[in-house]
Amino acid sequence: MSSPIFYDDDRFWSLLEPFLFPPAFWTAAAGEVEGVVKLTGLQFGAVVLDLGCGPGRHTLELARRGYKVTGVDRTERYLAALKAPADNEHLPLEIVQSDMRDFVRQEAFDVAVNLYTAFGYFVDIEDDRRVLKNLFDSLKPGGKAVLQMNCKERLARIFQPRGWEEVNGEFKLEERTPHPDWSGIHNRWIHISREGIKTEFIFDLRIYSAVELKTEMLNVGFSKVDIYGGLSGEPFDQNARWLVAVGHRS
Repeated sequence: MSSPIFYDDDRFWSLLEPFLFPPAFWTAAAGEVEGVVKLTGLQFGAVVLDLGCGPGRHTLELARRGYKVTGVDRTERYLAALKAPADNEHLPLEIVQSDMRDFVRQEAFDVAVNLYTAFGYFVDIEDDRRVLKNLFDSLKPGGKAVLQMNCKERLARIFQPRGWEEVNGEFKLEERTPHPDWSGIHNRWIHISREGIKTEFIFDLRIYSAVELKTEMLNVGFSKVDIYGGLSGEPFDQNARWLVAVGHRS
């Protein structure tokens, strides 16, 4: 039997959680949410969708600010971790376990976010388009969607074929190969536990340029898409750290 594709493999999200969500990323969440608020003009009490919320660092921060938040993710482990602080703090937070290709709630949200490169996972590009359509359809008229991800422009500038990290005595080793047309990156990640157990994941991630993402968003119905180099609204130029797209629904 073949192994599940990485985004459906609970081992991937469990073993690599310390590398994907280190403490510094949790600390940064407040500033990132402040950026979302400013980019969208989000009003107190608004209804917000966090699609692909993971363990909920942005979901929790949004709820703490008084927004009515729905956090959606496919990974039960992450949603259980999100539920504990949400319950303890009595936050106005709904938690939904669902694949982002399936979750849609017609005209329900003032703002929808998909942050930290929670996009481009799927083998078939039509699945990416389904996610964008779900984001669009879930917005109220006048709503906005914010996507934050790595992009071709930045990756071409900083690309390294190999890398490694250590967290608490565990290791993540990476090999990366761009597709010949730079439509994606082929990845080989090896996790080594403190006991020396090796687990290997081989997968591809689709990567977008700014104009490609903007075009895809316009094609699913967004009337306008603004492009930034970060959640603080910095310009998208040769120094951009992120590709941030803000799509407007008329």
